[in-house]
Amino acid sequence: MTNLLMIRPTAFGLNLETAGSNAFQNKKASQNQVQQKALKEFDDFVAKLQAANIDVTVIEDTVAPHTPDSIFPNNWVSFHADGSVFLYPMLAQNRRMERRSDIIEQLATRFNVLEVNDLSSFENQNQFLEGTGSMVLDRENKLAYACLSARTHPQVLEIFCTESGYKAITFNAVDSQNLPIYHTNVLMCIAKHFVVICLDTIISESEKNNLLQSFKATKKEVIEISLTQMNHFAGNMLEVQNREGENYLIMSAAAFNSLTDTQKGKLNAYTEILYADLQTIETNGGGSARCMLAEVCLPLKNEPLKRN
Repeated sequence: MTNLLMIRPTAFGLNLETAGSNAFQNKKASQNQVQQKALKEFDDFVAKLQAANIDVTVIEDTVAPHTPDSIFPNNWVSFHADGSVFLYPMLAQNRRMERRSDIIEQLATRFNVLEVNDLSSFENQNQFLEGTGSMVLDRENKLAYACLSARTHPQVLEIFCTESGYKAITFNAVDSQNLPIYHTNVLMCIAKHFVVICLDTIISESEKNNLLQSFKATKKEVIEISLTQMNHFAGNMLEVQNREGENYLIMSAAAFNSLTDTQKGKLNAYTEILYADLQTIETNGGGSARCMLAEVCLPLKNEPLKRN
């Protein structure tokens, strides 16, 4: 079973501090009632997840400090099955205030938290690693896929891998304007039996072949998406398991509508698709369904510890 952490926004809006490195944000997006629209999208999304019997912990954002991107908690924290928690260095100063010890303390009433690894001091060196936005984790095989960018520094990635036991697989990826893609999780999704990826973003043939060899070694079917589909957040997906052990692939309505029938058929062979309308959140925040979900892989109080 997958446990998900989601942060209910109180002051969502266009974050100009992040727009310089996030091409998915629309700087001209209307700010008319953007918080109210985002809140409705959020609540409807949570309702869909809960209707599918997916375990969701919803925590309210605080009014102060002002954190317009708090709806994307996967960038500042990750939770692991060995009881460890990682806190990450963030590029935008107003995103650094999203890190909240009270959230970890609240989760610790239900889950075993054995160790908190705080990497945020790398902000003092202008080196960043924005959680499972910067990294797409293959938790089963202990692999951390990461496209390098201003938000994903190889040295911090190396420290994470040393402390967590993961192996890094890095590459460079660019969009249609030849600009570095800010987060790995907008171009690829790792699931148990498949990977969704926009291979057209990877210019280096050797890096592309290295990825394909890794997918083959871990027995994952490669389902390619186009640059246009990536721009509709078709790479920003997350596979989860509900309380009955049923698998769901979570994505936005924009991502779902961009997929072809053939792609949907391949995905449906492995998992059921669940999607929600997140247009306001995507347009202003430059992130989508996967960005809103932090997987709480910590063991429950009555469960034994695991390796990942």
